[in-house]
Amino acid sequence: MAGEHYFTADPAVAHERHEVVFEALDRQFRLVSASGVFSWRGLDPGTATLLAEAPLPSVTTEGALLDLGCGYGPIATVLATAAPRATVYAIDVNQRALELVRENAAGKNIVAARPDDVPESVGFTQIWSNPPIRVGKAELHELLLRWLPRLAPDGVAWLVVGKNLGGDSLQRWLVEQGYAAERHASRKGFRVLKVQKPLSRGTAAA
Repeated sequence: MAGEHYFTADPAVAHERHEVVFEALDRQFRLVSASGVFSWRGLDPGTATLLAEAPLPSVTTEGALLDLGCGYGPIATVLATAAPRATVYAIDVNQRALELVRENAAGKNIVAARPDDVPESVGFTQIWSNPPIRVGKAELHELLLRWLPRLAPDGVAWLVVGKNLGGDSLQRWLVEQGYAAERHASRKGFRVLKVQKPLSRGTAAA
């Protein structure tokens, strides 16, 4: 369908299935993907960079983790494998993507849900995202301002953004919002950003 994007809620394009194979955690992952979802023919280079450069959770990690804009679930699947004691929320507006996540989860500790279906009471020890830059700057900022405040006080968000898609300007914007945002890694044209909750007013620098 002309003009349709991977962030469409219910893609109308033909449902062509595809297997995506990639490596992480010193093992091979084989996930089902399909047309109408983000980077459905292969692991996106930004996602690959994020999984390679950011420190994955450990086997002892507990609590809730968030894969923001999960697509067919490569990040969520790796997080759930690395941290079997945690609950991984994989959220997306794309219903086809969520169906694929549920198929790929195969009994793992993953909850696939639309954004509005995540209980407001759930906070996150970690947020991981290859965010949908192409939705536009205003929509991207709104998305991040909705979810970053739900980080635990000592939580951390790991974001990957292409340098040519505004990775450096996004880092500056996050700092302007009061977040501690630093460039953790730079690889193959991508920025991996480490983002933490803003300082409380009582401890902020004068």
